Amino acid sequence: MRCVLVGPTYPFRGGIAHYSTLLCQALSQRHQVEFISFRRQYPRWLFPGRTDRDPSQPPPTVRARRILDPFDPWTWLQVARRTRELEADLLLLQWWVPFWAPAWWSIARLTRYWARTRVLFICHNVLPHEQRWQDRRLARWVLNQGQAFIVHSERDRQDLVELIPGASVKRAFLPTYEGLLGMNPRTLLYKPPQPSEARKRLGLGAEAAVILFFGFVREYKGLRYLIEAMPHILSRLDAHLLVVGEFWDDPDPYRRKIAELGLEHRTTIVDRYVPDEEAGLYFAAADLVALPYVDATQSAVVQLAFGLGVPVVTTRVGGLAEVVQDGVTGLLVPARQSAALAEAVVRFFDEGLGPSLRDNIRAQADRFSWDRLLAIIEELARP
Repeated sequence: MRCVLVGPTYPFRGGIAHYSTLLCQALSQRHQVEFISFRRQYPRWLFPGRTDRDPSQPPPTVRARRILDPFDPWTWLQVARRTRELEADLLLLQWWVPFWAPAWWSIARLTRYWARTRVLFICHNVLPHEQRWQDRRLARWVLNQGQAFIVHSERDRQDLVELIPGASVKRAFLPTYEGLLGMNPRTLLYKPPQPSEARKRLGLGAEAAVILFFGFVREYKGLRYLIEAMPHILSRLDAHLLVVGEFWDDPDPYRRKIAELGLEHRTTIVDRYVPDEEAGLYFAAADLVALPYVDATQSAVVQLAFGLGVPVVTTRVGGLAEVVQDGVTGLLVPARQSAALAEAVVRFFDEGLGPSLRDNIRAQADRFSWDRLLAIIEELARP
């Protein structure tokens, strides 16, 4: 099968860029793939982070044709023309924010009626976490150009069929992300450090339980509930909170809450985007990864944790409860309830659940394989 895959990749950063890179790598093992990415992504005024560029070493196994520019319709036409030139059987477009609506609508429409190629949308978020009045209308406008769809959560499936009744849609688990960190032999994950060595490098005590919050800090990820849970956790066990990721919210309210609760010496904040070469260090140091989200469809952080064999505690929102099996591969709690979150963390350590949950994560690795996603793509590629 000849495929054209459109999406971000290095030097752009973030979960969608990582996903595109890993998907290209997996697809290329079985099909002919043309990977088309961006020469420019978001305008500076629209991007809440410090930069949209990834400081990691470039992945050596993926090559992309950098064409797309969100403000240059000529580049949208180039993507459709390239798809026609290749006589592609399938165009894979990734949908996550309405900002790309004009470009994606143009590419999909031209491809369907000009190149006669089947159009498949991979929807990471059918609708954005922080919705505006026009988002639903834009999503319907664009996704109506698709002939098949993949989503990664039941919530997204429901949103999609509400927008596009009768849509040909399949739900697939978000695959594991740890492969990206092993693609480059210079990454720490090529030979993961032992927990004791990782903690030593990070200046953490060898005895304290380490709870890791990883990824961009945004309001919907619920970090404040984890901070509020820490006093109760510390009343029951020796623990340290490790917050690793660039703040897209104002960090001052979080720091004030930490100070107010007297947690300064029990909390380490790494307020920056962590390159791939360093990410494994933080997961190696962690006993437990906490995702206290108040809203979610799915999370690449869960799949990165599972790929590295680290259990998680998270909330029953979106697709998280579909991925994390309570008491088997992690622990589930209600959202916005710091007391319940604290009790789950204490239970994890008091009952010594770490070894059994790690064993279960390894035993279920096939649930999140890229081969499973490829099988669904191949099924939907057939007219």
